[in-house]
Amino acid sequence: MLKLGITGGIGSGKTTVCRLFELLGIPVYYADDESKKLLEEDQLVKEQVIKTFSDSILNDLGTIDRKKLAAIVFNNKEQLEKLNAILHPAVGQHFENWLKKQNAVYILKEAAILFESGAYKQVDKVLTVVAPLELKIQRTMKRDGVSREVVEKRIELQMSDEEKIKRSDFVIINNEQELLIPQVLSLHKQLINK
Repeated sequence: MLKLGITGGIGSGKTTVCRLFELLGIPVYYADDESKKLLEEDQLVKEQVIKTFSDSILNDLGTIDRKKLAAIVFNNKEQLEKLNAILHPAVGQHFENWLKKQNAVYILKEAAILFESGAYKQVDKVLTVVAPLELKIQRTMKRDGVSREVVEKRIELQMSDEEKIKRSDFVIINNEQELLIPQVLSLHKQLINK
């Protein structure tokens, strides 16, 4: 089974592209979503995160407040690296367990920081979704209800699209001018005929 990693900067439209592959019957592992679930549900991960960032990141119910945690890590690269050092190995193991249950010609592993996290080592090929910077900013502001400044800070912490493209096997352009469905169908045909 071919393992295809899918990445792209914040607001590039990775999730939209993944949904199209799912409509074609392709299983998708959403690393970012699973990371959030592990933060809430995996006792060992929770303990490590609280130990690293103190209980100031907890809410009134004693659970991790992701907004408080985000305020710390998205403003400090070293803090983000500390969080990633806890989450990425846990997500990697979770992905391996998920993979054993799949039965398809190929699967997708979606991760915003596929290269930065080292998760690209778990896949055979990489697809990067790209979009113009202004469009990514507008999409993210609308989706997350955050300011332009917050989005720009997050973008600064991510690898550039140019660098991702250099390291990728496939690219999908999601600029609201190129049609997405034909790009996805074309790649799907290539992958099922390999």
